[in-house]
Amino acid sequence: MVSALFVPGLASAQGGADRKNLPSIVVSEATKRDLVDRVVATGTLKPVDEIYVQPLVDGLSVDKLNVDIGDKVEAGASLAELSKDSLILQKSQLQANRAKAEASVAQSKAQVIEAQANLDDAVRQRDRADRLGKSGSGSVSQVEQTAAAADVAQARLQASRQAVTVGEADTKVVDAQIQDIDLKLSRTSVKTPVAGIVSAKNARVGAIASGSGNPLFTVIKDNAIELVADLSETDIQKVQVGQRAIITVAGGRNKIEGKVRLVSPTVDATTRLGSVHILLPTDSPARAGMYGSAEVVIASANALALPLSAVTSGRDGSSTRRVEDGVVKQVAVEIGIQDGGFVEIKNGISAGDVVVEKAGAFVRDGDKINPVPADAAASN
Repeated sequence: MVSALFVPGLASAQGGADRKNLPSIVVSEATKRDLVDRVVATGTLKPVDEIYVQPLVDGLSVDKLNVDIGDKVEAGASLAELSKDSLILQKSQLQANRAKAEASVAQSKAQVIEAQANLDDAVRQRDRADRLGKSGSGSVSQVEQTAAAADVAQARLQASRQAVTVGEADTKVVDAQIQDIDLKLSRTSVKTPVAGIVSAKNARVGAIASGSGNPLFTVIKDNAIELVADLSETDIQKVQVGQRAIITVAGGRNKIEGKVRLVSPTVDATTRLGSVHILLPTDSPARAGMYGSAEVVIASANALALPLSAVTSGRDGSSTRRVEDGVVKQVAVEIGIQDGGFVEIKNGISAGDVVVEKAGAFVRDGDKINPVPADAAASN
């Protein structure tokens, strides 16, 4: 009988050999990391509000320009001055007409006084003739003549009073015309209704200003500009007013922090895109008309994460392949924020768990593998 010979270290050598025969699979460890859910948008920088400054008086020539493109202006500031000569001449003519109308009114009032006196005398003559006629001392014709004279005097008094009324009305018309000229004179100073920065200037000294043509000036209200970008109908659902955005303009290296000002309530039925307006700070170096891109921060967290390649998603949810003692076990997980090549794992595994890094590897639930850490695999 031959007894089995035990050689120290043989069992461990056989175990190592068995492990070498197993497929080597790269694995990763679930760890916490900073994750940011973001939406990338690109578009053009535009003014939030552009104010067109037009002359409020037509037909006057531009006499003086007070600003140029790029100048900052306050609300009510004078941007240009229009010629006042023709308006001053019209006002002088109207003031002369008013003086004439006042003289006419004074004359009419004097006529009223005279007509009133004539009427009083005619009434006295009529009353005397009427008393004499009733007593038989006067003739009927005399009574009729004095009555007619009183009626004529009454009519003349009424006409004089109407002349005064007409003259006073003429004076009021002239006053209104003078007030209109004064208003036009005050409007010869072309003023901006808002504060901001002058972005365009069409005014030229000597040119005739017209409210129906191109605006004399364009002012960007409060120097506020925004990035107007189009997003897909999927991404636009994630964006909300007030969310932070990091903006980069073409040719610029600095990051500009802005905020979502407006999210379009509609999506174009043809392109399936909706617009998002991201407001930039007023002191940013960006200019209207530039092309830019923005990363809108939807959410951020410091959470447990796995490489995106380690998670499989389907109709039944998401899963990963956890490795325990060299054995693969498929487990369901709930995912959250996706940031670059990583995805948040809300539940299903714990920190420190090891999973198959590539979910598409040819391993099944229950397979034995030789796990190779991702760092070691990368160094090799």
